[in-house]
Amino acid sequence: MNRRQALACAAAALLAGCGRREGVPDLEGGWVGANAERGHALRDGRVPRAQPGVAVRRTSVAVVGAGVAGLATARALQRSGIDDVRVFELEDAAGGNARGHVMGNQPCPLGAHYLPVPGPDAHEVAQLLRELGVARSEFGRTVYDERTLCHAPQERLFIDGSWQEGLLPATASASGRAQARRFSALVSKAQADAGFAMPTLRRPWNAGLAALDALSFDQWLDAQGLDDAHLRWYLDYCCRDDYGAGSAQVSAWAGLHYFASRHGFRAPGDAADDAEDRVLTWPQGNAWLTERMAASLGERVTCGAVVSRVSESRHEVALDVFDARSGVAQRWVAQRVVMCTPLFVSARLLEAPQAALMQSLQRMRYAPWLVTNLQLREPLADRIGPAAAWDNVLYSSAALGYVDAGHQNLGLAPRTNVLTHYWALGGDSAQALAAARRRLFDAPWREWADAVIADLARAHPDLPRKVARADLMRYGHAMSIPVPGLRGNAALAALARADAGSRIHFAHADLSAYSVFEEAFTRGTLAAGQVARALGARRTD
Repeated sequence: MNRRQALACAAAALLAGCGRREGVPDLEGGWVGANAERGHALRDGRVPRAQPGVAVRRTSVAVVGAGVAGLATARALQRSGIDDVRVFELEDAAGGNARGHVMGNQPCPLGAHYLPVPGPDAHEVAQLLRELGVARSEFGRTVYDERTLCHAPQERLFIDGSWQEGLLPATASASGRAQARRFSALVSKAQADAGFAMPTLRRPWNAGLAALDALSFDQWLDAQGLDDAHLRWYLDYCCRDDYGAGSAQVSAWAGLHYFASRHGFRAPGDAADDAEDRVLTWPQGNAWLTERMAASLGERVTCGAVVSRVSESRHEVALDVFDARSGVAQRWVAQRVVMCTPLFVSARLLEAPQAALMQSLQRMRYAPWLVTNLQLREPLADRIGPAAAWDNVLYSSAALGYVDAGHQNLGLAPRTNVLTHYWALGGDSAQALAAARRRLFDAPWREWADAVIADLARAHPDLPRKVARADLMRYGHAMSIPVPGLRGNAALAALARADAGSRIHFAHADLSAYSVFEEAFTRGTLAAGQVARALGARRTD
């Protein structure tokens, strides 16, 4: 059985054989965080629209979607002197894939849970961190608030019945260690020859990147003779962690980008530079950032607002907006609209979607995700090995492990024990992805909760009897998977450019072919610049 088959069998076994165990206390919980009914009503054309004669409301700029890109767009528009901005968000809270939750008295994430310390190309993100007080300049260097840097120990791996430091298995054979060193050299070569950056738009697309984008990561690894089981498991894990799908689905460009745009790859035994691995995190994950971005916008953000149609005319753009809280369908008109929704949603909303948008969607796949927060009655008994870390991963698991939501807590007051479990469900094929998405919405929450508990029970046998509550967040289309040919697609690049003849702009991480905070925030900031120039605005700061 190969790695791909083993992971598929593990996932199937977890879901098929996880009934309630005798002696395990009953479990409270359920689905939280996302209103699937609203999204499905939009998909099926069941959202009420404004009737003729309804009063028209006006704004200079309408932003559709209050995820990271939408919040960044509105924030940058404000700083350009455009204060008449309205952000419409389908969900009841802003933040998109970076929302937070609370169990007991413990904040915890519902999505993205960390932000790498920004590199030299992510200067928009660096500026945000300075404005929020996370970073400051001292004697010409950037210093980060120690409370926001991930506390040690940062990560560990459960393998062969015990924990080890780090996530790359330390049990590799001599040939496996040699392959890891060779992969490290290949990453360095790719960095030098092709050029990688985060955000990715900061490097020009070239023939070397296009050649990598044409292959799957698995195909590229096979061509390099890198077949060590431990190394391949780790690289597949990295793809599932960052892109929502395995190394058989993502492109070789994406597989290398994971390392080459950040701190490279270190083989076991290589000298470590802890400064390169630093990440910023908070108990509620990246929701700490989006909550502050949304708060600064105040009433400009309207949640529970379902945009069902965006129609462009020569002089303005009209939007049908259903206020789910009041049950009233509204008609809004704006001079400009910025679509900060996933591209497949934008295509559904636009009355006349651009050809480039429809061409891009022909290549795109979206990974479903499940994020489960488990509230424990008491701390877990740990096995021999490194101490409990922030990020805890189980070797050969179909899921991605868990983070300790309380790892960053500094106070002495008692806290609730909460573990946040992540499960990327993109799999290794479009067929596996579609089946997982159906199961995510068809199976009851308790079935998924039991599967999550069974997954973690391999490393924590006492966990099933200590879980008091499970709150589950499901994302049907969490993120775009950077499949071969997507990042270099000319139609995708065309969407990011301002069309002089259109009043509609696009800003979403989908434009980068994959989803991380740096990509979404930068895309939103740049789109705001396009709008500000079109409206002749001037900066106010």
